[in-house]
Amino acid sequence: MNDPIVEEVRSWRAEHTRKFGGDLNRIYADLRRLQQTSDRPVVRRPPKLLVNPGKNRTSTTM
Repeated sequence: MNDPIVEEVRSWRAEHTRKFGGDLNRIYADLRRLQQTSDRPVVRRPPKLLVNPGKNRTSTTM
């Protein structure tokens, strides 16, 4: 099953990568430029705290 939105994002990403020849520094710089010139707000959220998965386990010994 193909999702048209996912396909559109992948197409844009591939085109953007080709535009800069796969150079990650140039891609990053362009994405930052797009972000700074956009009228959309940038949402920044604090990182989620990771829960220690072993902390809540009960120890079983044989």
